[in-house]
Amino acid sequence: MNQPAHHETSGENRSLLPLMIGAIGIVFGDIGTSPLYAVKEALGGEHAPPPGFDSVVGIISLIIWTLLIILTLKYQLFIMKADHQGEGGNLVLVELARQLTYDKPNMQKFIMVAGMIGVAFFFGDGVITPAISVLSAVEGLETIAPSLKPLITPITLTILLLLFFFQSQGTTKIGRLFGPICILWFFSISIIGIKQIISYPKVLVALNPIHGLNYLLRNQSGNTLLVLGSVFLAVTGAEALYADMGHFGKPAINWSWGSFVFPALMLNYLGQGALILNDPLAVQNPFYLCVPHWALIPMVILATAATVIASQAVISGAFSATRQAMQLGYLPRLRIVHTSSTEFGQIYVPATNWLLLIAVVILVLGFKSSNNLAAAYGISVTVTMVAATPLAFGIVLRKMFSWSWSKAMILMIFFMAIDLGFLGANILKIADGGWFSLALGAVLFFLMSTWRKGQTLVREAVQKQEIPLDTFLHQFEAAPFNTMPGVAVFMTQNFKVAPSAFVELLRHTGSLYETIVFLSIRADALPYVNDDERVQVDILEGKFYRIIIRYGFMETMDVPRALVTCTLPDNRPLSLMDTWFFIGKAIFIAGRHPEMSQWRLQLFLDMFRSAESPTGFFKLPPSQVVDLGTRIVLGQE
Repeated sequence: MNQPAHHETSGENRSLLPLMIGAIGIVFGDIGTSPLYAVKEALGGEHAPPPGFDSVVGIISLIIWTLLIILTLKYQLFIMKADHQGEGGNLVLVELARQLTYDKPNMQKFIMVAGMIGVAFFFGDGVITPAISVLSAVEGLETIAPSLKPLITPITLTILLLLFFFQSQGTTKIGRLFGPICILWFFSISIIGIKQIISYPKVLVALNPIHGLNYLLRNQSGNTLLVLGSVFLAVTGAEALYADMGHFGKPAINWSWGSFVFPALMLNYLGQGALILNDPLAVQNPFYLCVPHWALIPMVILATAATVIASQAVISGAFSATRQAMQLGYLPRLRIVHTSSTEFGQIYVPATNWLLLIAVVILVLGFKSSNNLAAAYGISVTVTMVAATPLAFGIVLRKMFSWSWSKAMILMIFFMAIDLGFLGANILKIADGGWFSLALGAVLFFLMSTWRKGQTLVREAVQKQEIPLDTFLHQFEAAPFNTMPGVAVFMTQNFKVAPSAFVELLRHTGSLYETIVFLSIRADALPYVNDDERVQVDILEGKFYRIIIRYGFMETMDVPRALVTCTLPDNRPLSLMDTWFFIGKAIFIAGRHPEMSQWRLQLFLDMFRSAESPTGFFKLPPSQVVDLGTRIVLGQE
């Protein structure tokens, strides 16, 4: 890719309307399908209150004002200001916080832990969203005919299997339909909401936040907290506003939310409340019971399409998060496939895709209904928000805009209180299914922390065997080297030490190539690196050159593509035709180490060995790569 992706995709330089249409399809797909299950769970779930006027109006009011506070106030007014080259997302927030506190080691540790927690539970959201969204849409079949209930799980699994199997094909073509389909979806849920509001206009008092507060104050019990956890289902997907900011730009996201998406959601939630006030038995499935019988089949089809789009957006987000996590050192290298030559960000990560599919299938088979899954859903999102709030308000926004401590603390305490309130409400659902989110997040956090700690131990072990480059070359000054034609590229992260592959080549062959390049690949704490800053070429001495190639954590590393743009200091272009890449391939052995148990160290080494090879990850030509191995024991044998 020749230009930084944010120049190509940012909404700053493109027409607002197409970006708004795209944002409606991608950014708001997840939150836009919440009406399928949020009210049903809050007013018809196992712990729901009797559907009297005060309860229904209070809960609908809580849903509407939760949307306003979290999406409009927290994300749009504040968190979306914390951008990095126009990009957003939890990992961007982590890197901004790390840059702003580089001189505070203890704060750095807190940031890294918070970052890993956020990433771990973000992937948990990526597992649960496809399962609950598609399942809740297909459950509309039961409204059409109760005899169709046994088909719900098989149809759901079929749709999800097709969705994941087609990921490798990319979404460039079908993605153009996402916006129009979601526009039709939001328009449709608005109409059915208005129809119900007209039949019971008194439900409009739910727009007054006092009714929501009164409900909470009058019902201070464990069941009320459980209902509050169900209310939170209305805002799952809120983090997409921040994560997808770089693709569509803040204006498109803000305008599409305020002018179209939020009014549609508000009308539908009010409509579902009006229906329940008219007919309390409608709590069984208020969304579909709002729909006229003649429109049920088209609405089930449209809802299924909308939930597939929401799931696709989450899966694509998981692919992007995987790439960012690899670049930043949270995960081992995994194979990345580009599915489009023209659309930036169209990537496919096979390992992520198949692991998500396995987890989603287990969820659908294990929980069997959207009601059961709702308990597992809220915890993933609330933990992600709790991890992000102190980073955003306590560090990034405070330092970026020079806020006073008092302003930053007031805002952080206010939003943390809301986040922790919803987290506490969702934690009460652990026995009902929330355990799955916690278990999945804990496993992912453990794997990421193991990877990071293991990397530290590897660096320390490698440093003990390193030889200063000057010292090593001095040993061979008097020795006559054989000279071979061509260019030898040795990959290294430290130009002051001799790369292990370089040491092994000289020791075993006593030969040098005509041109020696020490190459370092740098993953910058930036989303993107400009082309004119990507490659730096310096001469060390004689036939030795130093090349640095820099990539942002939103970019895919393609070393050959960067090298063909190189011109050596003597004005010679670097030709890939006669270039060999020498990779130092260390064979690590798990020993006894005081800082990590042997079984955990072995787990790290299993992750290390399963990682994508440098050849594939850096897109090196396999026929021109030479691996030279050394044996290193981590700890004591």
